[in-house]
Amino acid sequence: MQAFTTLKALVAPMDRANIDTDAIIPKQFLKSIKRTGYGPFLFDEWRYEDHGEPGMDCSNRPKRADFVLNQKRFQAAQILITRENFGCGSSREHAPWAILDAGFSCVIAPSFADIFYNNCFKNGILPIVLDDAAMDVLFDACAANDGFTLQIDLAAQTVSLASGVVFTFEVDDFRKHCLLNGLDDIALTLAQTDSIRSYEQEHKRQAPWLF
Repeated sequence: MQAFTTLKALVAPMDRANIDTDAIIPKQFLKSIKRTGYGPFLFDEWRYEDHGEPGMDCSNRPKRADFVLNQKRFQAAQILITRENFGCGSSREHAPWAILDAGFSCVIAPSFADIFYNNCFKNGILPIVLDDAAMDVLFDACAANDGFTLQIDLAAQTVSLASGVVFTFEVDDFRKHCLLNGLDDIALTLAQTDSIRSYEQEHKRQAPWLF
């Protein structure tokens, strides 16, 4: 998993509340268990005029002109700002996979669904919770400024605007450690390789008949 330390990036606004995981990545894409390849299908039913299916070539699909991520000014965005209860609905891990594969490594909202929130950390995405007043500032600034960017500093736990406005956010110490060091569950386990090997050797010595 790629480490997350600081990020200065373009912001895309998704001014909707209660965006569920079926909107983020529709159910037909759950047929695949690969962790990549979902980016072009992120928000598929909102992004395209036609019905998407796994394996489709999205380059020539008809796009909805009024959908925010289809607008040229947001094509390179890496930070998504949205409203409360983002990621609600089913617990599919494909949702953060699709967000990450589309180039987003940070999502900022007033609240997240618990399972989605946890899955973000496990996949290298930083979900930041800011209150409604702070979110209004971000949405207003994004609407007023083409090329609106934010500076995210995970170690300092800050979100900074070019205007000098700075918001702070809370994050669990263990999750912060994992993101800063690029540690997913597998990497955390592998870090204990010597201890695991020693345990197995001792267990084999004490109970050789099991082996």
